[in-house]
Amino acid sequence: MFENNLLAGKRILITGGGSGLGAAMARRFGELGAELVICGRRTTMLEETATRLRNETAATVHAMSCDIRDAAAVDTMMDAIWRDAPLDVLVNNAAATFIAQTEQLSPRAADAILAPTLHGALYCTLGVGRRWIESDHRGVVLSILSTSTITGRAFTVPSAMAKSALLAMTKSLAVEWGPKGIRTVAIAPGSFPTPGASGQLRPEGRGDGAERNPLGRVGDHSELANLASFLISDQASYINGEMVVQDGGSHLRSSGAEDLLQWTDAQWAAQRQAARNTKGA
Repeated sequence: MFENNLLAGKRILITGGGSGLGAAMARRFGELGAELVICGRRTTMLEETATRLRNETAATVHAMSCDIRDAAAVDTMMDAIWRDAPLDVLVNNAAATFIAQTEQLSPRAADAILAPTLHGALYCTLGVGRRWIESDHRGVVLSILSTSTITGRAFTVPSAMAKSALLAMTKSLAVEWGPKGIRTVAIAPGSFPTPGASGQLRPEGRGDGAERNPLGRVGDHSELANLASFLISDQASYINGEMVVQDGGSHLRSSGAEDLLQWTDAQWAAQRQAARNTKGA
C-alpha cells in the first residue's frame, strides 16, 4: 500500500526491537527504505533479529544493547548513534506488564513495569528531543500505548498508569516541541498476540480477545507495522499529538479485563506461583 521508498533516508530507533511488534515494525520500516537501530537488553536476540532483517529487507540494521531503565545507559546509546548520524524517528515500543491483583503488588513488582514502560520511554524521548532541538533537526516520536488509556484496565494498573502518562507526554510535547519541527504521535493497539505478552497476560485458559472483538479476530502484526509506517512518514506530517486506536473496535465493548473479575482466589494464587516460577527460570 506504500511507495517502496516511503521511509528512505530516515534513521529509526525502535526500543524493544528484537522481538514481537518491535521486530515487525522494524521489518516494515526496512522494506520501506529506512536505516534501522534496534535496542534491547538481550544481545543475542538483537543480533539474530538484525541479521534476519538485513537478509529480508537489505536494510542497514544496527543492534545496540541497552537497558532503557538506566538513564545514563540511554544517554550513552544516543551518543553512539549520533556519532554516525542523527536519528529521525524514535519508536517507544519497549514495555513490561503482567496481570496481578493490584493489592498484591509489591513496590518492586510495580517498578518492574513502570521502569521500562514509563521511565525508559521518557529517557529515550528526552534523549532524542534534546539532541534534535540543539541541532535544529526535525523528528518524530511514536509511542506504542494501549486502549487502557481510554478505558482503564483492572489487574494491569501500573501498565495502564504508564501508558496513560505517555499519552499525556505525547499531547504535551506536541504543543511544546511542535514549533521546533518535532511531531509526537501514538498508537493504541488492541490484541496483537506475541509470545512474550501472551505469556504474561494470557495464561492457560484465557482467550486472546478475539471472542470479544466486533471483527471477530485479533490484529495481524503487519497491520500495526503499516499504520506505524504511515504515522512516522512525511505523509502524516500534519498529524501531531494524536493517538490512533487500532483494535477492531474492541474497546467499545470492554476494557479487556472483565473476565478476570470472575477469577477465584485459587486461580490468582496459581497465577502468582506461575509468575514466580517464570522469574526464577
